[in-house]
Amino acid sequence: MKTVIFAGPSIFGVDMSRYAKFSLSGPAAAGDILAAVRDGFTAIGLIDGLYGDTTAVWHKEILYALSEGVHVVGAASMGALRAAECAAFGMEGIGAIFEDYLSGRRVSDADVAIAHAPAELAYQPVSLALVDVEATLDVPNLPFSLSQRQSLLGSARSLHFSRRSWRMIVTAADIADEERGSTTALLAQHHRQAKREDAVRLLDHLLLPAGDLADRRWTFQRTGFFSRLEERLR
Repeated sequence: MKTVIFAGPSIFGVDMSRYAKFSLSGPAAAGDILAAVRDGFTAIGLIDGLYGDTTAVWHKEILYALSEGVHVVGAASMGALRAAECAAFGMEGIGAIFEDYLSGRRVSDADVAIAHAPAELAYQPVSLALVDVEATLDVPNLPFSLSQRQSLLGSARSLHFSRRSWRMIVTAADIADEERGSTTALLAQHHRQAKREDAVRLLDHLLLPAGDLADRRWTFQRTGFFSRLEERLR
């Protein structure tokens, strides 16, 4: 299969030599999935996406890809969101974060949002995703009391994703002044990268032979908005 992966901060630090057979693009924005279908890709791995100062990946272009028989898989970040939203139409989701969104245990897209560097710096993350903070606080044997864990979690949830760091989380939590430095270091040392874990699961999954695609029992409907997107890409 001719496969393209849309990813950036979620795969920062991953040895991509194992996945050299894939075409690697940066985080996807509106129109990128449609363009990939036009370029002849038969499998698309959606991990990271752009938002905020650009239009995010449309559900409609994912449905178009699925209607054309393209295997579309999502995980970790924007991919987990879109996979949960488009699962009923045949998009495949991978990993714990996807499962949380699909089940309704997680509902906010801000839980996976982070700030990151540009392409020239390999999309290096510069803030923490809430899903990573939660996974880290669940690491066994960390020497925090229940109240400390709750305070740290509440602090993380109260911060805008662009400002979320271990230092900011600890500063805003109910942690004694003399313990803040050691607490920050301990959390950074045990940082569990839940988004990266799920991103690697998606990459490994796409290395396997593709199974049969789900039967499509729906018809893709072109809308005026979608037609204008098509025109924009011509």
